[in-house]
Amino acid sequence: MRIAINDITVSYSDEGKNGTPVIIFIHGFPFNKSMWKMQIKALKDNYRVIAYDIRGHGNSDAGDGDFSIELFVKDLLSLLDALKIDKTMLCGLSMGGYIALNAIENYPERFDALILSDTNCISDTSEVKEKRMKAIESIRKSGIEKYADESIKKFFAPESFTTRKKEIDAVWKMIVKTSKQSLCNTLLALSVRKETCNKLSEIKVPVLIMVGKEDKITPPAAAQFMHEKIKDSFLNIIEHAGHLSNMENPVEFNEHLKKFVANV
Repeated sequence: MRIAINDITVSYSDEGKNGTPVIIFIHGFPFNKSMWKMQIKALKDNYRVIAYDIRGHGNSDAGDGDFSIELFVKDLLSLLDALKIDKTMLCGLSMGGYIALNAIENYPERFDALILSDTNCISDTSEVKEKRMKAIESIRKSGIEKYADESIKKFFAPESFTTRKKEIDAVWKMIVKTSKQSLCNTLLALSVRKETCNKLSEIKVPVLIMVGKEDKITPPAAAQFMHEKIKDSFLNIIEHAGHLSNMENPVEFNEHLKKFVANV
């Protein structure tokens, strides 16, 4: 489905029954809403499940101008308003987690639970910023396919290259379908994002934190740090998974997810 919000058209899926609790999924970078396929399937019988493409990703317009986490949050809030959703549970992976943390910090009244997956609350270190600038340079000079090949190596746990070939292929395709401009704009937005660690103790809604045991990008230590800062939060380390724990071990991921949302 497509909907006009905030000067762009956003592509989204909306499954399940009206009148049931709402859960919105926000994908990571540089992916799209299709990464949540297994979670939608697991929840749609009992919840209204929405997944959308962040601007410039999947089938959503990029719009004009620079990207920022604040702009992505504004898009999320505009989507909620357009769909007449007062309150929702929010699940974000990686960049989706950055958006979710920023959203709950600034609009706490709109959310009644938070699921943070393979993400963290810190801003980019100078080393990470430098890597992002090099990635931009590489995309511009050598193209998206080379960038996709390099990125894939970091996203998955080593064993997933044997056991999750279909998922790896799907993620590669998601990356190469994203425009050069959107990739570069998002990398810049990620590099200048503000930290949200200082506000974690103010989160009042139930929070579930999940992370792949072999996540090299946002490791279990980052998840543990957030868990310690967020009062009464739950932490689950997902076995046999790297940075894309929801795709690499959907059975374990969905078990924790279903248990958590049932208790909210």
